[in-house]
Amino acid sequence: MKKIFLSLCLLGVISNVSSQEFANAPKPFGPLPTQKQIDWQEMEFYAFVHFSLNTFTNKEWGYGDESPELFNPSQLDVRQWARVVKEAGMKGIILVAKHHDGFCLWPSAYTERSVKNSPWENGKGDLVKELAEACKEYDLKLGLYLSPWDRNHPQYGKPEYITYFRNQLKELLTNYGDVFEMWFDGANGGDGYYGGANETRKINSLTYYNWDETYKMIYDIAPKTLVWGVGPSEARWIGNEEGRAGKTNWSLLRQKDELAGKVHYSEFMSGHEDGEKWVPGEADVSIRPGWFYHAVEDDKVRSLDEMVDIYYESIGRNATLLLNLPVDRRGLVHENDEARLKELVATIKADFKTELLAGAKVQASNTRAVDSNFGPQNVVDGNKNTYWATDDKVKQAAIEFTFKKPTAINRILLQEYIKLGQRVKAFSVEANVNGQWKTIANETTIGYKRILRLDRVTASAIRVNILDAKAGFVISTIQAYNAPTFVKEPQILRDKNGLVTIKSEDGNAVYYTLDGKNPSEKSILYKTPFTYNKAVTIKAISRNTKEKINSAVKMAKYGVSKEKWKVISVSSGDTKTVEKIIDGDASTDWGFGNDENKLPQSVIIDMGELMEIKGFTYIPQQVGNNLNLISNYEFYTSEDNITWTKQSEGEFSNIKHNPIEQFKSFAAVKARFLRFVATAGIGKGQSVSIAEISIIE
Repeated sequence: MKKIFLSLCLLGVISNVSSQEFANAPKPFGPLPTQKQIDWQEMEFYAFVHFSLNTFTNKEWGYGDESPELFNPSQLDVRQWARVVKEAGMKGIILVAKHHDGFCLWPSAYTERSVKNSPWENGKGDLVKELAEACKEYDLKLGLYLSPWDRNHPQYGKPEYITYFRNQLKELLTNYGDVFEMWFDGANGGDGYYGGANETRKINSLTYYNWDETYKMIYDIAPKTLVWGVGPSEARWIGNEEGRAGKTNWSLLRQKDELAGKVHYSEFMSGHEDGEKWVPGEADVSIRPGWFYHAVEDDKVRSLDEMVDIYYESIGRNATLLLNLPVDRRGLVHENDEARLKELVATIKADFKTELLAGAKVQASNTRAVDSNFGPQNVVDGNKNTYWATDDKVKQAAIEFTFKKPTAINRILLQEYIKLGQRVKAFSVEANVNGQWKTIANETTIGYKRILRLDRVTASAIRVNILDAKAGFVISTIQAYNAPTFVKEPQILRDKNGLVTIKSEDGNAVYYTLDGKNPSEKSILYKTPFTYNKAVTIKAISRNTKEKINSAVKMAKYGVSKEKWKVISVSSGDTKTVEKIIDGDASTDWGFGNDENKLPQSVIIDMGELMEIKGFTYIPQQVGNNLNLISNYEFYTSEDNITWTKQSEGEFSNIKHNPIEQFKSFAAVKARFLRFVATAGIGKGQSVSIAEISIIE
C-alpha cells in the first residue's frame, strides 16, 4: 500500500501529504517534460498522410498554380486509412491539411483554393472532418500539418499573410475536436506562383511568423495540442527524413541557440546533453521514397529489413516514429504499403512476444537509502510509475538479474522515469555465460525508451551497469527478450552490361525468379552471377537453411540494360570518368560545373538505339558529406542528336533532406539521345554531381 500511495503522490493524484512522506523521494533533475510531452512520447508510433493536389499532378512540391479541379479521388475512404493505421499498432494520424502549394483539404473560409472548388463530393466535402470522425471511431488521435510556406498566396512574404495563416490555424484547431500535434514544416520561402507574380520570395523563418505570438494563440485555443517544428516547439525534427535517431539521443535541446540560428539541424539527431529545454525528437520517414503517391514507386516500398531497422533506430532510440503513408489517387492506402505494414507488425510482435526478466531474481549494488519503495524489483513489476532509484550522489551502479536456468536473449529494453528528468549518460550490459561475465553492449543514453538488438547469448544472468549519469538515476523498466532469427533480404545488383549479382548475409542460400512470381526454396538456387539484358523483374529471398527461415521477398525491376549506352558530350567535367553516371552502380558518381564553369551544365547520352521512353530518373550522389545535389533541371530527347525536344523541366523537390532517386514522367516519346541539364544546385552551388541517369520505359 505504501508503494501505491507514493506512486499516486508522485503522479499528483494525491497532493495533501506531509513532507515526511516525500522525505526520501528523488528530486527532479534538469529540464523536465510536461504531461503533454509524456503523453505524446508514450504514443510512440503514429502515421503521417500526404494526400493533396500533388497526388494528382505527380509532384512532391506543387508550384501553387495547379487547379483545385484536379483533386478528384475515385474511392476516397478515410475509414480504410484509420483501419490500416489501427491494425499497425499506431496511435494517431497527422494529416497534411495544406502543403506548400496552398491547397486546403477543408473548406476554408479564407481562400477559394480548397476542396470546395474541386469535383470531389461536388465541392461539399471536408476531408479533415471525415478523418476526425474516422479517428474517433477507431480510437486514434488526430494531428494536423499546416504548411507555413504557401506558394500560391499572393501575400506570402508580407505581413498580411500571417493573418491568413493564423486564421487557418484557428479553423483547424476549433472545428475538428482535439488535435494532439500541430506540425509545421521547415520549408519556408522560395519560388512560387504567388497569385501570378511567379517569383522568388525569401523570408526569415525565425522572425517572419512571429512564432511566440503564434504559439500563444495556439495554446489559448487548444492547450492540449503539442506543437512540432519551427519556433519554440515542444518536440523537434530528428534532423533527417530517414526515420533514424542517433545512438546518443538526449530529449534536451539548446532551444535558445536554435531560435537564434546557432544550431545546425544535424545536431537534432542526438539533441544536447546541456540543453536547457525538454524538446524530444520525432523521427519522420515515408514508407516509400517520396512523401506523396507516385505510381512509379509502387514497387519501391521500403523493404521489411529497412522498416525493422527504422523501428529500432527511432522508437528504440528515445524518439517517436512518424511513418508516412502516401494515399493514392483512389483515395486509399495502397495495398503494397498495407502489406509491408502487416509484415512489420508481425515481426515486431514476434520480437517482443515473451518477456524474460519478470521471473528472474533481481538485486542492485545501490538502492536509495535501502528504501524498498525504490528497490530494483520496480524495474520488472510492469508499472511505469515505479522505479529503481539510487542515492543522489551515486552515478554508477549495477542491477543484476539471475535466471532460474540458462536463458537465450538478444534484446534488452530500458526506460528511465523521465518525469524526474533524463540522467543516464553511459551504460553497459553484461551476460554471464558458462560462469564468465561477458560485455555484450556499451551504450550512452536511455531516455524514455532504449532498445538494444544484440547477438543471441545463452546466459545464466544479465547485468546492467550504469557507468555515468548526471545525478542519481531513476530506471522504471528493464526487460529482455529472445527475438526470432531475422533473415535479411538479399541484395540484387545489375551493371550496365546486364550482369546480375545477388548477395546475402551470413552465407544464407539465395533463391530467385525472373517471371515476377514470388520465390521459394523450390525456385532457382543462385550460384554465380549471370547475364540478363532484357527488361525484367527479379525477385529473390535469402534462406537460413539451418533454421529453415526465409527472408522477405526482395524485388528489383530493371529495363533494358545499358551496354549500348555511351556518354557522347559533356559541357564540363572529367570525360574519363563520366561513364559512372550510366554504370548501373549508385555508389559511384561523377561531377561537373565549378566556379569557372557555372551552371547550367549539360550531358548528352546515346542509348545506341531508338527506344520508347516515358520519363527519366536521376540518382544524386549517395556517398560523402557534401553531395553536390542538383535542385533544378531540364531534360531533352532527340532521335538524331540534331533536333531536340524539351520533355520536362522543374525542380527536384525536397532533395536536400531526402536525396533519393528522382522520378520524372512525361508522355511516351521515341528517342535515341538524351540531354540532361543541371540548371541549379542546392545552396546556389556551382559544382553538382550525378550517380546515375536512367529512363522510365
